[in-house]
Amino acid sequence: MSNPRANHSEFNIVNTNYLKTDITPVRRRRLRSLADLAGAELLPVGDEARYIQLAGQYDIGISDHVRSLIQKTGRPEKDVIGRQYIPTLDELNVLSDEESDPIGDEIYTPVNGIVHRYEDRVLFKVTNVCAVYCRYCFRREMVGAGAEHLSDEDFDRAIAYIKSHDEIWEVILTGGDPFVLSPRRLQKVIEALNKIEHVKIIRIHTRTPVADPTLISDTILSVLKLSAKPIYIVLHINHAKEITEEVVHKISRLRAVNCSILSQSVLLRGVNDDAITLENLFRKLVTLHVQPYYLHHLDRAKGTSHFRVSLTRGQEIMKDLQGRVSGICLPKYMLDIPGGHGKIPVNESYVQVRDGDVYSVEDYQGCTHLYFDTVPTNRAEK
Repeated sequence: MSNPRANHSEFNIVNTNYLKTDITPVRRRRLRSLADLAGAELLPVGDEARYIQLAGQYDIGISDHVRSLIQKTGRPEKDVIGRQYIPTLDELNVLSDEESDPIGDEIYTPVNGIVHRYEDRVLFKVTNVCAVYCRYCFRREMVGAGAEHLSDEDFDRAIAYIKSHDEIWEVILTGGDPFVLSPRRLQKVIEALNKIEHVKIIRIHTRTPVADPTLISDTILSVLKLSAKPIYIVLHINHAKEITEEVVHKISRLRAVNCSILSQSVLLRGVNDDAITLENLFRKLVTLHVQPYYLHHLDRAKGTSHFRVSLTRGQEIMKDLQGRVSGICLPKYMLDIPGGHGKIPVNESYVQVRDGDVYSVEDYQGCTHLYFDTVPTNRAEK
């Protein structure tokens, strides 16, 4: 297996596997080790041996952009930005219900790199590398230096699989983060998908425009603009403090090359687990022409229980938001059922059957009303 940290020139793909991620620019601009964190005064106080154990399990990655946003208040790991990226010894606390593959990708993997859980769409995991490494990531044991790359042969098999399944309407590029691929490598992926007639939509899941916006280069933007198929970009963003002027500029540039932009967030304790924080985030995104798409209930990846918010609390927050913000600002609150059973909306039930066609309905202020759902019989149909 090739080492994803190997030093490649950004545009050189001669005699290399074009899907091997070029991460040279990423490495230059991020904290990657306990020593780096200590030098930046971002390493929390704790047992050194246990931190070494933790760093051996999960990659560290904090870009210069993210680093500039972390408030050094004496405990930067408690800051709403720092909490998402700075490793803490809480991660060594693994509960019995936590798994390496909490959403069951593996059982829906017909060929390496493809996850085909839903009939009309597939995940295409084109890289295992990210620009940054989130401490709550559900793929935390599948990304980073120790994970397996997609070989040329695996790439060909993945494309062949997509070609042979004409029910696949959408391909979702993920990983890792597709925007750490060099422009030529990303272009190879998009060109291959553009040649498959039944694929109508390309979606890209990414943290990069928010966490390391300098990687969204003019060349990357040109690659996106040349796609013959619509491209939807889903930004992973959890707090309004992540939206800097540079992020706003990159979102504008992505829109200018005809990308439609959605957002997805994760409900995280100590980061965004209240209605006001999420209201600020979702309102700001909508003003930037970014549609809030999903608010994810935290997946039960190993060592992430300190980020958990209860489903009941999540429902309370969404109910509060229902009365606070415009419908265009509201994402769906989603639970990915452990074991590979798929996503479901976590809905607060506003409607209860009372008797026959009589319902009890609750408004956004918590007041209950009777609703009579009488449907006249159409005699002509009889």
